[in-house]
Amino acid sequence: MNLTAKHNLMPREKLVEFGPEFLTDAELLAIFLRTGVRGKSVVQLAEQLLNDFGNVQAIINASISAFTAINGLGIAKFAQLQAAHELVKRAINEGLKEKNSFNEPDLVNEFLCANFVLAKHERFAALFLNSKNQLISFEYLFEGSINSARVYPRTVAQQCLKHNAAAVIFAHNHPSGDIQPSQSDINLTIELQNTLKLIDVKVLDHFVVGNCKTFSMAAHQMI
Repeated sequence: MNLTAKHNLMPREKLVEFGPEFLTDAELLAIFLRTGVRGKSVVQLAEQLLNDFGNVQAIINASISAFTAINGLGIAKFAQLQAAHELVKRAINEGLKEKNSFNEPDLVNEFLCANFVLAKHERFAALFLNSKNQLISFEYLFEGSINSARVYPRTVAQQCLKHNAAAVIFAHNHPSGDIQPSQSDINLTIELQNTLKLIDVKVLDHFVVGNCKTFSMAAHQMI
């Protein structure tokens, strides 16, 4: 098939013929949206969606009121999009959990990006690991401004004991997108390390997440 014929294919046919990786963001959204509105094709509607919100992640993060404010997009499509994203996130998590070890920064980065992408507020999470650094459980423990006044080391220790964890990786997000740890982040990590030493649980790392990028304190020799 020549390039002109390929370009003229509708998104669904193009996906079947060449695979999803050959579609633009607008074409992928068009398949999800299915129909356009009067005077606007489904691809044009998808392009408007991208122009209004900026990128795919912003569309997924959009509130229901902002999403449905666009003509042709209702509650049903909003619910479908959120459900589709949750299914993808769960599929990624299931695949990552089956891998042998969580001591590889790239693996943790992929896992955290999948789980923090929709977080609109600062959240503090822990990955509880066994003696082979395999994931036992991932939990959001606290929400709000992350500092030692809000993140209680005693609660973290209790969760470690509950899961019989041998090690733990901490993560929290910066909604601003800036992944540089603050002095408060560093102080909290030290406090958690000191507390968990008492129950023989090792803190392997503390990641700061923002805009699907991460900062590893261990990689920067802060742990």
